[in-house]
Amino acid sequence: MDRNEIIESFAGLKELKSIDRSTMIKVLEEVFRDLLQKLHEDTENFDIIINAEKGDIQIWHNRIIVKDGEVEDPLKEVGLKEALKIEEDFEVGEELSEEIKIESFGRRAIQNAKVSLQNKILEIEREEIIKRYEDRIDEIVIGEVYRVWKKEILVLDDDGNELILPRYHQIPKDYFTKGDQVRAIVHTIENKGGNPKVILSRTSSEFLERLFELEVPEIADGLVSIRKIVREPGERAKVAVESYDDRIDPVGACVGMKGSRIHGIVRELRNENIDIINYTDNISLLISRALSPAKTGTISLSSESKKASVYLKPDQVSLAIGKDGLNIKLAARLTGYEIDVFRDVDDEEYDIELDEFADEIDSWIIDELKAIGCDTAKSVLSLTKNEIAERTDLEEETVEQLVSILRKEFE
Repeated sequence: MDRNEIIESFAGLKELKSIDRSTMIKVLEEVFRDLLQKLHEDTENFDIIINAEKGDIQIWHNRIIVKDGEVEDPLKEVGLKEALKIEEDFEVGEELSEEIKIESFGRRAIQNAKVSLQNKILEIEREEIIKRYEDRIDEIVIGEVYRVWKKEILVLDDDGNELILPRYHQIPKDYFTKGDQVRAIVHTIENKGGNPKVILSRTSSEFLERLFELEVPEIADGLVSIRKIVREPGERAKVAVESYDDRIDPVGACVGMKGSRIHGIVRELRNENIDIINYTDNISLLISRALSPAKTGTISLSSESKKASVYLKPDQVSLAIGKDGLNIKLAARLTGYEIDVFRDVDDEEYDIELDEFADEIDSWIIDELKAIGCDTAKSVLSLTKNEIAERTDLEEETVEQLVSILRKEFE
């Protein structure tokens, strides 16, 4: 390994790593100082000069010239006869500075120095990543997708730092390819085994909150406050907002003219439905608003058990519950109350249209029942299970489940 190869190797490392010049010089000096320490134990009489522009490294050994035969410490002193071989006009008492060729350390020592340098650079980079991002938790960053794996995505920021977006922090409808721009928040910094990883998230409530701050000036200015956000990423979110200025409608401010503000957020979240409601300290009113788009009737609260019984018109029940129960689940998380909904009916003969069971009963089964003249729940329950099976060709197990679902609605 000749000198040029060594210089190119170290200079190349300097170019590839995002480390400032002064830090690189300090690191290189430490590496060669350690190398000299192993060879000579004492490095006080050695100067290490590094040209950051050229990537050049020079090591000088400084010794005082003494009379021949009076050398006591070869690291600090040199005889006159040996000094005159280097320059003819040297005299006793002068200082001799002799350049140490890097090649003279030997291939193994140089290789160890390279490994040591790489380790020090990695350590510095890890510290820099922590310093850069530890104060940016819950802030939005924009990066470029560099690699896509099954469980995570590698994202590079503007400085080439590696950020990780795990699959469980991606919106289910997210799809990224190399080169795509991705926007997310800094969720946390994992530092396992001295290897820090910046973890991003697009599923947290904080990400949605930051998006609102970017899109809604009134929130950024503090005129409108987000009191709470709950969301099922990619499906639905509920946001409770409050205005500190009576002249500002917080919901209108978040939605924007013809939905101009909310549409950008919805697109970023892969068409996630977002319900924005006016926050209030009145729990009954808050629950009523949280169950939007359903229109509620009487609400009975139990403050001790944190339970709420909500009575609705029959045609509003399915709206309150939502697909797969998502609307009522998010309303409960937003208000902090366990919510039960009941049909508010006075007539015991009241019936329920089969279409209201679309979330629990497959549409083809409802069509089968309608084909035999059963459009309501009670019209189906008026038949025996055998009659239902014979007239619709439904399997016995399917009929059992069907009857069970319908009966529960009248219990």
